Amino acid sequence: MQHYGAQPPVPPSEPVPGYPYGRPHRQPAPPPPPQHGHPPPGQAPQPHWGGHPTQQPPAPQAPAPPVQKPPVETTGHIRLPPGAPVEVPAPSADPALGDAAHAAVAVLLIGPAGAGKTTVARYWADQRPVPTAHISLDDVREWVRSGFADPQAGWNDHSEAQYRLARRTCGFAARNFLANNISCIIDDAVFPDRPAIGLGGWKRHVGPGLLPVVLLPGLEIVLERNAARSGNRRLSDEEVARIHGRMAGWYGSGLPIIDNSQLDVVATAQMLNDAVARGLASPPSW
Repeated sequence: MQHYGAQPPVPPSEPVPGYPYGRPHRQPAPPPPPQHGHPPPGQAPQPHWGGHPTQQPPAPQAPAPPVQKPPVETTGHIRLPPGAPVEVPAPSADPALGDAAHAAVAVLLIGPAGAGKTTVARYWADQRPVPTAHISLDDVREWVRSGFADPQAGWNDHSEAQYRLARRTCGFAARNFLANNISCIIDDAVFPDRPAIGLGGWKRHVGPGLLPVVLLPGLEIVLERNAARSGNRRLSDEEVARIHGRMAGWYGSGLPIIDNSQLDVVATAQMLNDAVARGLASPPSW
Protein backbone atom coordinates (compact mmCIF):
# COMPACT_ATOMS: atom_id res chain seq x y z
CA MET A 1 0.00 0.00 0.00
CA GLN A 2 1.54 3.30 -1.00
CA HIS A 3 1.67 6.22 1.39
CA TYR A 4 1.52 9.65 -0.15
CA GLY A 5 4.09 12.10 1.11
CA ALA A 6 6.56 9.42 2.24
CA GLN A 7 9.80 8.49 0.47
CA PRO A 8 9.73 5.13 -1.17
CA PRO A 9 12.00 2.59 0.49
CA VAL A 10 15.40 1.95 -1.06
CA PRO A 11 15.21 -1.23 -3.06
CA PRO A 12 17.62 -3.91 -1.93
CA SER A 13 20.75 -4.49 -3.93
CA GLU A 14 20.47 -6.79 -6.77
CA PRO A 15 21.11 -10.35 -5.68
CA VAL A 16 24.35 -11.87 -6.85
CA PRO A 17 24.73 -15.62 -7.19
CA GLY A 18 26.48 -16.90 -4.08
CA TYR A 19 25.74 -13.72 -2.11
CA PRO A 20 22.06 -13.90 -0.95
CA TYR A 21 22.20 -10.60 0.88
CA GLY A 22 23.38 -8.46 -1.96
CA ARG A 23 26.65 -7.37 -3.53
CA PRO A 24 29.62 -7.72 -1.17
CA HIS A 25 31.64 -4.73 0.03
CA ARG A 26 34.74 -4.33 -2.09
CA GLN A 27 38.08 -4.21 -0.29
CA PRO A 28 40.63 -1.69 -1.57
CA ALA A 29 43.22 -3.24 -3.84
CA PRO A 30 46.65 -3.79 -2.21
CA PRO A 31 49.42 -1.45 -3.32
CA PRO A 32 51.63 -2.81 -6.08
CA PRO A 33 54.98 -4.23 -5.06
CA PRO A 34 57.72 -1.66 -5.07
CA GLN A 35 59.82 -1.48 -8.17
CA HIS A 36 63.59 -1.50 -7.98
CA GLY A 37 64.83 1.93 -7.12
CA HIS A 38 61.31 3.14 -6.13
CA PRO A 39 60.59 2.51 -2.40
CA PRO A 40 57.04 2.64 -1.03
CA PRO A 41 55.87 6.01 0.19
CA GLY A 42 57.19 6.84 3.66
CA GLN A 43 60.07 4.32 3.55
CA ALA A 44 63.74 4.95 3.02
CA PRO A 45 65.30 3.34 -0.03
CA GLN A 46 66.84 -0.07 0.71
CA PRO A 47 69.79 -1.61 -1.10
CA HIS A 48 68.69 -4.16 -3.66
CA TRP A 49 70.14 -7.65 -3.55
CA GLY A 50 69.62 -9.36 -6.87
CA GLY A 51 71.07 -12.74 -5.90
CA HIS A 52 69.31 -15.94 -4.89
CA PRO A 53 67.01 -15.63 -1.83
CA THR A 54 68.99 -18.31 0.04
CA GLN A 55 72.23 -16.43 -0.37
CA GLN A 56 73.41 -13.71 1.95
CA PRO A 57 73.96 -10.31 0.42
CA PRO A 58 77.58 -9.16 0.33
CA ALA A 59 78.87 -7.03 3.17
CA PRO A 60 78.84 -3.34 2.40
CA GLN A 61 82.21 -2.01 1.26
CA ALA A 62 83.77 1.26 2.20
CA PRO A 63 83.78 3.79 -0.61
CA ALA A 64 87.03 3.96 -2.55
CA PRO A 65 89.19 6.95 -1.66
CA PRO A 66 89.28 9.68 -4.27
CA VAL A 67 92.14 9.46 -6.72
CA GLN A 68 94.79 12.00 -5.85
CA LYS A 69 96.29 13.61 -8.90
CA PRO A 70 100.05 14.24 -8.69
CA PRO A 71 100.93 17.88 -8.29
CA VAL A 72 102.00 19.62 -11.43
CA GLU A 73 105.62 20.72 -11.21
CA THR A 74 105.97 24.28 -12.40
CA THR A 75 109.35 25.21 -10.90
CA GLY A 76 111.58 22.85 -12.88
CA HIS A 77 112.56 20.92 -9.73
CA ILE A 78 114.10 17.49 -10.39
CA ARG A 79 114.25 14.95 -7.58
CA LEU A 80 117.83 13.74 -7.24
CA PRO A 81 118.83 10.23 -6.16
CA PRO A 82 120.55 10.04 -2.78
CA GLY A 83 124.31 10.32 -3.10
CA ALA A 84 126.31 7.34 -1.85
CA PRO A 85 130.00 7.33 -0.84
CA VAL A 86 132.33 7.13 -3.82
CA GLU A 87 133.78 3.63 -4.03
CA VAL A 88 137.30 2.75 -5.12
CA PRO A 89 137.30 2.39 -8.93
CA ALA A 90 138.01 -1.06 -10.34
CA PRO A 91 141.52 -1.31 -11.80
CA SER A 92 141.52 -0.83 -15.56
CA ALA A 93 143.46 -3.13 -17.86
CA ASP A 94 144.16 -0.19 -20.18
CA PRO A 95 145.32 2.94 -18.34
CA ALA A 96 145.10 4.99 -21.53
CA LEU A 97 144.06 8.58 -21.25
CA GLY A 98 141.00 7.88 -23.35
CA ASP A 99 139.53 5.78 -20.55
CA ALA A 100 140.39 8.36 -17.90
CA ALA A 101 138.97 11.24 -19.93
CA HIS A 102 135.55 9.59 -20.16
CA ALA A 103 135.35 8.08 -16.68
CA ALA A 104 133.13 9.49 -13.93
CA VAL A 105 135.70 10.46 -11.29
CA ALA A 106 136.05 12.56 -8.17
CA VAL A 107 139.42 14.30 -7.83
CA LEU A 108 140.80 16.15 -4.79
CA LEU A 109 143.40 18.73 -5.88
CA ILE A 110 145.63 19.57 -2.91
CA GLY A 111 148.03 22.48 -2.69
CA PRO A 112 149.11 25.57 -0.74
CA ALA A 113 147.67 29.04 -1.24
CA GLY A 114 148.99 30.40 -4.52
CA ALA A 115 149.66 26.98 -6.11
CA GLY A 116 147.09 27.65 -8.83
CA LYS A 117 144.61 24.98 -7.65
CA THR A 118 141.45 26.89 -8.57
CA THR A 119 142.72 27.95 -12.00
CA VAL A 120 143.92 24.46 -12.93
CA ALA A 121 140.81 22.74 -11.54
CA ARG A 122 138.48 25.06 -13.46
CA TYR A 123 140.39 24.61 -16.72
CA TRP A 124 140.58 20.82 -16.28
CA ALA A 125 136.82 20.64 -15.70
CA ASP A 126 136.15 22.86 -18.75
CA GLN A 127 138.20 20.66 -21.10
CA ARG A 128 136.83 17.23 -20.18
CA PRO A 129 134.62 15.54 -22.82
CA VAL A 130 132.13 14.43 -20.14
CA PRO A 131 130.12 16.58 -17.69
CA THR A 132 132.44 17.72 -14.90
CA ALA A 133 131.90 20.12 -12.00
CA HIS A 134 134.43 22.23 -10.12
CA ILE A 135 133.93 22.61 -6.37
CA SER A 136 136.14 25.18 -4.63
CA LEU A 137 136.34 24.88 -0.86
CA ASP A 138 137.21 28.58 -0.53
CA ASP A 139 134.12 29.53 -2.52
CA VAL A 140 131.92 27.41 -0.26
CA ARG A 141 133.51 28.88 2.86
CA GLU A 142 132.75 32.37 1.57
CA TRP A 143 129.05 31.55 1.37
CA VAL A 144 129.06 32.67 4.99
CA ARG A 145 128.73 36.44 4.87
CA SER A 146 127.93 37.76 8.34
CA GLY A 147 130.28 36.11 10.82
CA PHE A 148 132.73 34.83 8.22
CA ALA A 149 135.99 33.60 9.75
CA ASP A 150 138.54 35.60 7.74
CA PRO A 151 141.80 33.65 7.18
CA GLN A 152 143.73 36.91 7.52
CA ALA A 153 142.67 37.05 11.16
CA GLY A 154 144.47 33.78 11.91
CA TRP A 155 143.34 30.21 12.45
CA ASN A 156 141.09 29.58 15.47
CA ASP A 157 138.20 27.39 16.59
CA HIS A 158 135.73 29.58 14.69
CA SER A 159 137.55 29.23 11.37
CA GLU A 160 138.10 25.52 12.00
CA ALA A 161 134.36 24.99 12.48
CA GLN A 162 133.56 26.82 9.24
CA TYR A 163 136.18 24.78 7.42
CA ARG A 164 134.63 21.48 8.62
CA LEU A 165 131.18 22.71 7.60
CA ALA A 166 132.41 23.70 4.13
CA ARG A 167 134.16 20.35 3.70
CA ARG A 168 130.96 18.43 4.54
CA THR A 169 129.02 20.63 2.11
CA CYS A 170 131.55 19.96 -0.66
CA GLY A 171 131.44 16.23 0.05
CA PHE A 172 127.64 16.21 -0.16
CA ALA A 173 127.79 18.07 -3.48
CA ALA A 174 130.42 15.69 -4.88
CA ARG A 175 128.35 12.58 -4.06
CA ASN A 176 125.26 14.06 -5.67
CA PHE A 177 127.16 15.06 -8.80
CA LEU A 178 128.54 11.54 -9.18
CA ALA A 179 125.09 10.02 -8.51
CA ASN A 180 123.97 11.91 -11.62
CA ASN A 181 127.00 10.85 -13.71
CA ILE A 182 128.78 14.20 -13.37
CA SER A 183 132.45 14.08 -12.45
CA CYS A 184 133.88 16.64 -10.05
CA ILE A 185 137.16 18.12 -8.91
CA ILE A 186 137.55 19.69 -5.45
CA ASP A 187 140.45 21.97 -4.52
CA ASP A 188 141.58 22.36 -0.92
CA ALA A 189 144.70 23.08 1.11
CA VAL A 190 145.01 19.77 2.99
CA PHE A 191 147.94 19.43 5.38
CA PRO A 192 149.81 16.10 5.55
CA ASP A 193 150.54 16.49 9.26
CA ARG A 194 146.79 16.39 10.09
CA PRO A 195 145.60 13.26 8.27
CA ALA A 196 142.58 12.68 10.49
CA ILE A 197 141.21 16.12 9.63
CA GLY A 198 142.54 16.41 6.08
CA LEU A 199 142.45 13.25 3.98
CA GLY A 200 140.52 11.36 6.65
CA GLY A 201 137.79 13.97 6.58
CA TRP A 202 137.51 13.88 2.80
CA LYS A 203 137.38 10.08 2.82
CA ARG A 204 134.51 10.20 5.32
CA HIS A 205 132.53 12.82 3.41
CA VAL A 206 133.14 11.67 -0.18
CA GLY A 207 134.35 8.07 -0.05
CA PRO A 208 137.45 5.95 -0.60
CA GLY A 209 137.15 6.35 -4.38
CA LEU A 210 138.26 9.99 -4.22
CA LEU A 211 141.53 10.47 -6.15
CA PRO A 212 143.90 12.92 -4.37
CA VAL A 213 146.55 14.76 -6.40
CA VAL A 214 149.03 17.28 -4.93
CA LEU A 215 149.89 20.51 -6.77
CA LEU A 216 153.12 21.85 -5.25
CA PRO A 217 155.22 24.49 -7.06
CA GLY A 218 158.29 26.13 -5.53
CA LEU A 219 158.05 28.71 -2.73
CA GLU A 220 159.06 31.65 -4.93
CA ILE A 221 156.23 30.86 -7.38
CA VAL A 222 153.69 30.60 -4.57
CA LEU A 223 154.80 33.95 -3.08
CA GLU A 224 154.57 35.63 -6.49
CA ARG A 225 151.05 34.32 -7.16
CA ASN A 226 149.88 35.20 -3.67
CA ALA A 227 151.08 38.81 -4.15
CA ALA A 228 148.78 39.10 -7.17
CA ARG A 229 145.73 38.21 -5.09
CA SER A 230 143.31 40.64 -3.48
CA GLY A 231 140.76 40.57 -0.69
CA ASN A 232 140.73 37.88 1.98
CA ARG A 233 142.35 35.38 -0.43
CA ARG A 234 145.68 37.20 -0.07
CA LEU A 235 147.78 36.06 2.88
CA SER A 236 150.96 37.44 4.40
CA ASP A 237 154.29 36.17 3.08
CA GLU A 238 155.02 34.59 6.45
CA GLU A 239 151.74 32.65 6.39
CA VAL A 240 152.31 31.51 2.81
CA ALA A 241 155.83 30.30 3.65
CA ARG A 242 154.54 28.42 6.71
CA ILE A 243 151.80 26.68 4.69
CA HIS A 244 154.22 25.80 1.90
CA GLY A 245 156.66 24.28 4.39
CA ARG A 246 153.94 22.07 5.84
CA MET A 247 152.91 20.95 2.34
CA ALA A 248 156.41 19.56 1.76
CA GLY A 249 155.35 16.65 3.93
CA TRP A 250 153.44 15.21 0.95
CA TYR A 251 156.74 14.06 -0.57
CA GLY A 252 157.08 10.40 0.29
CA SER A 253 153.34 10.01 0.96
CA GLY A 254 152.73 7.95 -2.17
CA LEU A 255 150.27 10.49 -3.62
CA PRO A 256 150.97 11.89 -7.12
CA ILE A 257 152.70 15.29 -6.91
CA ILE A 258 152.81 17.84 -9.74
CA ASP A 259 155.44 20.58 -9.61
CA ASN A 260 153.97 23.24 -11.87
CA SER A 261 156.66 25.84 -11.24
CA GLN A 262 157.59 25.91 -14.94
CA LEU A 263 154.24 24.75 -16.40
CA ASP A 264 151.37 26.77 -17.73
CA VAL A 265 147.74 25.88 -17.06
CA VAL A 266 147.39 23.70 -20.18
CA ALA A 267 150.50 21.62 -19.42
CA THR A 268 149.51 21.30 -15.75
CA ALA A 269 146.04 20.06 -16.72
CA GLN A 270 147.64 17.45 -19.00
CA MET A 271 149.76 16.19 -16.12
CA LEU A 272 146.62 16.07 -13.99
CA ASN A 273 145.05 13.87 -16.67
CA ASP A 274 148.03 11.53 -16.44
CA ALA A 275 147.74 11.33 -12.66
CA VAL A 276 144.00 10.58 -12.84
CA ALA A 277 144.62 7.85 -15.44
CA ARG A 278 147.20 6.19 -13.19
CA GLY A 279 144.83 6.49 -10.25
CA LEU A 280 142.05 4.74 -12.15
CA ALA A 281 144.41 1.98 -13.30
CA SER A 282 145.90 1.50 -9.83
CA PRO A 283 143.92 3.26 -7.08
CA PRO A 284 146.23 4.82 -4.47
CA SER A 285 146.21 3.65 -0.89
CA TRP A 286 145.54 6.63 1.37
